[in-house]
Amino acid sequence: MKFLVTYSIHPDKRHQALQAFSRMTQADDLADIGKQITVIGRWHIVDGGSGLAIVETSDAQALARWALNWNHIMDLEMKPVIDDQEARSIGIQKFK
Repeated sequence: MKFLVTYSIHPDKRHQALQAFSRMTQADDLADIGKQITVIGRWHIVDGGSGLAIVETSDAQALARWALNWNHIMDLEMKPVIDDQEARSIGIQKFK
């Protein structure tokens, strides 16, 4: 299942968050996310302290563990999303 993850860094934690993230190696990043989550893409609004990611996982607990790594410095929101093909399939089934 794919999820839209949006984040908003607490205003007094923006430099701390950017510093922590920018010092992470690719291996650190993978360890932080965990093996059960695949990051499809991430986009950041650095000067505004927010951003979003599309991730894929079948493990809700893994998603919660990842969020807990960062929720002391940012608010995160996660919503399940579907792609065009999945949405069309639902429409076809609904309106047969």
